Amino acid sequence: MKNGGMKFACWVLVLLFVLLMVGSGAVSAQEDIQTLTVALNTVWVLLAAFLVFFMQAGFAMVEAGFTRAKNAGNIVMKNIMDFSAGSIIYWAVGFAFMFGAGNGFIGSEGFFVQGSFAHLGLDIPIYAFWIFQAVFAATAATIVSGAMAERTNFTGYLWYSIFITGFIYPVVGHWTWGGGWLDQLGFVDFAGSTVVHSVGGWAALAGAIVLGPRIGKYNADGSRNAMPGHNLLMASLGVFILWFGWFGFNPGSTLAATDLSIAMIAATTNLAAAAGAALSMMISWLKYGKPDVSMTLNGALAGLVGITAGAADVSLLGAVLIGGMAGTVVIFAVEAIDRVHVDDPVGAIAVHGVCGALGTMLVGVFAMDGGLLYGGGLALLGVQALGVGAVALWTFPLALLLFKGIAMTVGLRATAEEELEGLDITEHGSVSYPDFVPLYGKSFKIHRS
Repeated sequence: MKNGGMKFACWVLVLLFVLLMVGSGAVSAQEDIQTLTVALNTVWVLLAAFLVFFMQAGFAMVEAGFTRAKNAGNIVMKNIMDFSAGSIIYWAVGFAFMFGAGNGFIGSEGFFVQGSFAHLGLDIPIYAFWIFQAVFAATAATIVSGAMAERTNFTGYLWYSIFITGFIYPVVGHWTWGGGWLDQLGFVDFAGSTVVHSVGGWAALAGAIVLGPRIGKYNADGSRNAMPGHNLLMASLGVFILWFGWFGFNPGSTLAATDLSIAMIAATTNLAAAAGAALSMMISWLKYGKPDVSMTLNGALAGLVGITAGAADVSLLGAVLIGGMAGTVVIFAVEAIDRVHVDDPVGAIAVHGVCGALGTMLVGVFAMDGGLLYGGGLALLGVQALGVGAVALWTFPLALLLFKGIAMTVGLRATAEEELEGLDITEHGSVSYPDFVPLYGKSFKIHRS
């Protein structure tokens, strides 16, 4: 019995050892899977951030192409400083206002991306999340550049860029994505039709109003003069870059490569852009007798802006309808804005402000969960309308005051001489196209002497 008891005890110990090994192996496997998931999601968010960053190049090309050659370098300078100055101010205060713990209106903790952000429930490093949000903030800022092109004092523009990235945009972002009051009401803006694009659009409207039109744009009798951009090929390249970058903008907003809805989001994004371009082409063809290139380019962007709010919530058919509506509306919006003598050289107000608001509203119609056409009634549509209105009422008056203040202090508008000569030479002492130098006159001679 003694030997039998010993053998039994030995077998029990062996069995316990095996169970412990298997158990520890299972725990280790689970830990490995979790680590791999976090790594995969982190790489996905970073890749998406890099795509959205590349959109800055797209904006620069669109704006430079749609404006005159003598201002191309100034456009590029504004775009690069939107991102450079914007990154610093968003790191210092903007991210804290947007995602820091606080109240329903604004965050109040986490300046310089320090402290705990556990309330966000992220499974990726905070710095991956920060860089993804920083490129979004820079996008909101750079939208305004096009509407204020060809007549803006560079110093005044820098002050605007800092303020919108550090305060105006982050507050709206907190309302919607930082756990603020709109988020609590159920407002849906998946990747920023309103948070990013309408904020930029309403600020662009304020800037264009305060600046006034370019010299020679409107006649005393109210008639309008066309001021064609210098390079449609450059503008077209910019649109393709933006379209490409949007595959980071929308699918990347899942913050997870393991969320397989990224495939559907990519599809809705692409179809909306395609529908926007197609409808703009057809409408311009009917209106003007020929398919207009610039309107078609802006139609693609309008479709992209329009779908950004509901990219994760609508069907493929819904995406086509939203993009097509945005591509149609943008043509009439561009004309209406021009008719009231608000000079927007690139159509930024119509593309981002009007179509951003439209796309956000249409979530209340086409969302498969709660949309009007899917039996959800008017509840979601009402919340969407409230969000669109609140963001407009926050952004436009504040931007108007900001631009008025800049105009009264450091100055917002270039002088008439600087505008006629071109901002490349008068603001930066250089030219984008050296072969055109003889056209620049005395400013170039002064700079060179």
